[in-house]
Amino acid sequence: MKALRAIWRMLRLLGHLLKGLWVVTLQFPRLTPEQQYIRVQAWSQQMLACVGISLRVQGQPPVGGPVMLVANHISWLDIPVMHAARHCCFISKSDVQGWPLIGTLATAAGTLYIERSSRRDAMRMVRTMQEALERHEVLAVFPEGTTGDGRTMLPFHANLLQAAVVANAPVQPVGLRFVDLASGTTSFAPSYIGDETLLGSIWRTLSAPAIEAVVTYGEPETPQGRDRRAWALHLQAVVDGLRQQG
Repeated sequence: MKALRAIWRMLRLLGHLLKGLWVVTLQFPRLTPEQQYIRVQAWSQQMLACVGISLRVQGQPPVGGPVMLVANHISWLDIPVMHAARHCCFISKSDVQGWPLIGTLATAAGTLYIERSSRRDAMRMVRTMQEALERHEVLAVFPEGTTGDGRTMLPFHANLLQAAVVANAPVQPVGLRFVDLASGTTSFAPSYIGDETLLGSIWRTLSAPAIEAVVTYGEPETPQGRDRRAWALHLQAVVDGLRQQG
């Protein structure tokens, strides 16, 4: 039964990915950025349905920018989950850009890429993010830098917060959680950590019973005199509380 469920979901997911590639290749060039963002949000909502995941949004998503969303990072599903709740431009590691199909879709969704091992590239990205915030964009980052186990959080890196400081833009904390609808407890099926393979995580998610993705938005805030490291520590604590709600 689990295998049949996973195969059916996999077929739906593959079809949806190919549909997304067709849309961004043939339709996106004729659309305004706002129309593209609407398509990305709708596509993300449909993708979650394909893999058996419903969405619950708590709190108030940003109506518009400039704002930087900071969230905990659990799974390969985090980006489509956040897009489904409210379209945003993600900051992602540079190798994602070269992934077959996924890289094309991510770029079309407005993703900005950073070479994490390069200090110079991090400085370039801060400038790029600052310019995006000054254009009133909604940006999103995972300050942990990698996925955690869903039980505890990794320390927040503070460097990308500099863009919000320089652009005088608020930062809005966001908590992500996956819930097993049958038991009401946290689901770790979508987790993607350590030595796990992406395909293994995808298969486990597709095989799982119904899951609900919970996106909890906190209140936007400014540094209030804190340096970026102190602000990062505070934001980590706020996100830690948000992710346990619902």
